[in-house]
Amino acid sequence: MKLVSLWGIAAMGGLVSPSVPASVANLRLRTKLLLSFVLLSAGLTCATLLVVRRSAQVQMQHQVEQEARNATLTFQVMEHQHQIALSRKADLLASLAYMRNGDATTIKDVSEDPWKSDDCNMFALADKKGKIIALHSTAAVFPTAVTEEMLRRSLSQGNTSAWWISNRIVYQVVLQRFYDGPPIKSNLQGVVVVGRSMDTRAAGEFSRISSSQIIFRYGKDVVVSSLSALQEQEALGQIQDQPAQEQVYLGGERFLTSSLDLTPGSDPGANLILLKSYRQAAAYLERLNQLLLGLGLVAVLAGGTLVYLISDTFTRPLAALLEGVHALEEGNFAYPIEARGGDELAQVTRAFDGMRGTLQRNEAEREQLEGQLRQSQKMEALGRLAGGVAHDFNNLLTVIKGHSELLFDRMKPADIFYGSTQQIMKTADRAASLTRQLLAFSRMQVLQPRILDLNTLVADMSKLLRRLVREDIEFGFRLGDSLGRVKADPGQIEQVLLNLTVNASDAMPQGGKLTIETKKLKVDAAYAHARPPLRPGQYVQLVVTDTGHGMDAATMSRIFEPFFTTKESGKGTGLGLATVYGVVRQSGGFIWVESSLGNGARFGIYLPRVSEKEEAISYERGSVRSKGGSETVLVVEDEDEVRSLASEFLRSAGYSVLTAKDGLEALEISERLGDAIQLLLTDVVMPKMRGTELAQELKGRFPRLRVVYMSGYLEQDPCSGEILEKAIVLQKPFSRDSLVREIGDAFEDKGFSRPLLETTRN
Repeated sequence: MKLVSLWGIAAMGGLVSPSVPASVANLRLRTKLLLSFVLLSAGLTCATLLVVRRSAQVQMQHQVEQEARNATLTFQVMEHQHQIALSRKADLLASLAYMRNGDATTIKDVSEDPWKSDDCNMFALADKKGKIIALHSTAAVFPTAVTEEMLRRSLSQGNTSAWWISNRIVYQVVLQRFYDGPPIKSNLQGVVVVGRSMDTRAAGEFSRISSSQIIFRYGKDVVVSSLSALQEQEALGQIQDQPAQEQVYLGGERFLTSSLDLTPGSDPGANLILLKSYRQAAAYLERLNQLLLGLGLVAVLAGGTLVYLISDTFTRPLAALLEGVHALEEGNFAYPIEARGGDELAQVTRAFDGMRGTLQRNEAEREQLEGQLRQSQKMEALGRLAGGVAHDFNNLLTVIKGHSELLFDRMKPADIFYGSTQQIMKTADRAASLTRQLLAFSRMQVLQPRILDLNTLVADMSKLLRRLVREDIEFGFRLGDSLGRVKADPGQIEQVLLNLTVNASDAMPQGGKLTIETKKLKVDAAYAHARPPLRPGQYVQLVVTDTGHGMDAATMSRIFEPFFTTKESGKGTGLGLATVYGVVRQSGGFIWVESSLGNGARFGIYLPRVSEKEEAISYERGSVRSKGGSETVLVVEDEDEVRSLASEFLRSAGYSVLTAKDGLEALEISERLGDAIQLLLTDVVMPKMRGTELAQELKGRFPRLRVVYMSGYLEQDPCSGEILEKAIVLQKPFSRDSLVREIGDAFEDKGFSRPLLETTRN
């Protein structure tokens, strides 16, 4: 865009030869600039004035609409105030009628002072059947039959206040029943009605207060308005032709209309139509148009004069700048451009020179960012695929492993299929390990994060890690001081350490040096920009460095893909680094790899620092309730086979088992049995209702209910993740012992232990 602008300036200055009329081409440069500026500024000024005028129109429209809304609110407030006043008088009249046992003379007496007022000019008394006994009004009044009909309609609808309209007579009324004893139907003595007339005088008074015209309409007929008869017919014709009409014209004057339904649900209905005039807004816009036109002419003349005076100061260097533009068009970023002085044109020239370098750098950065985006999209797609596959396999493996375990328990070592069944169980365990690693990569595993000190975790792991490293590798630790704490699943971080250590050891078949470091780090914007997608902040860094054979760029771009490995067939699953990537990202951290062929590799893991206190980590699990129990367990699982298997495991341990295929069925069972259910065993991801939602609902009803979750994977749901962090979670696929143990721990209120670690080679 900058190049196009510069080219346009040069063209206006006559430094190029575009196709223009000869009369224009022969003009002097300054004249061309002046003419161009006048035309341009005139166009921009006109556009600006149009925008300003349009903005003023919109603003005035909003103002008129707001005034119309205010008028509607004013009517509603007045209606409410009148209703309160009528209610007070209705209460007094009902008390008086009760004391006089519904005597008709009550109405005659109350029609005298002090009851007379502008707020109350109709009184009526009806017996308990709705028949009018007495009726008095200081204004136009309904016939008795019409009054009885409107009273019966209001009573049948249960209304205590209403608008009664008939034959151009409008009343706002309040109804008050009075009873002989407790307010029940059998004790009803009668009903009193107090009303206020809305006649032409009242309509005119409201019109004055709200600065708008009003129309009371009943069905399609006007009953009361502040307009003249001619204006009523003119307005009514436009509104009836187009019921949704927002604007009407009366005598050439434009009005904004708004409507308020006074009798919702009634047919025919009564509504109030308010008409707000645009007269003041139109006068203001006319004055604004004249002012804007004058300002526009002044701006064009003043600008043209100024351009004519200063144009010579920047037309001369344009030729040199144009040459630089031509060079840049041809891809020559080294063409020399000299800028003299410090005026704007010199700054433009220097900016152009800087722009050339920026364009060159931007091109390189664009290619780099496109590569990073492709890599990120590829990893995301692989993660979704891996997570979906692992989820389906977890349910299948739960059934396979569980039933093979049941079959194995019923066999004797001498049985012909004893060894085959044992092999099925071992193979299912290996497959379960693979699915766990796929879930780790896809960031769908259920984590149980704790506040921990990374130095303590690494120190505790040091003996195990030393046993994994060969003797020809020099293995060392450098732990930083005052690291701070991180929030992560300790078992998963240990898995990350194991995988990185094994991977580094395999990268040094001839021996070498392996170092594990920890340190605290404050990442600024520049540091983060060089290591995307790292973000600025406070981190604890875990670094694993080796002096192995290293990797080239092509290998580094794929190392975190599941099942990608550079090892020989049978020596690596290709899931070790994929697991590392998934665990770190799901823990809110980042990983950055630096490597080149022959120079080893450096894996840097950045975990956000937190300010909470470190939590104690339990490494041992309490004793297993191997004999089970007699409590009642509700099993909720959408997969029939898994639900059946879990139920069989629990029944074999002595528990009473209830089953439900989803959360809604579980809620129905809980409503029938209530406190008889001592524990809820539920899957996390289910249709209709998630397991966490079901648990919260049941815990709200039965606070003593214990909850154990089953999960093969975790969807990207922050709410469920927070709940599962502090819950007992049984990972699929599970065995009978693990299920019974978790149920027993839940009944004994025991905590969790960290999962066993598995070494995964990439």
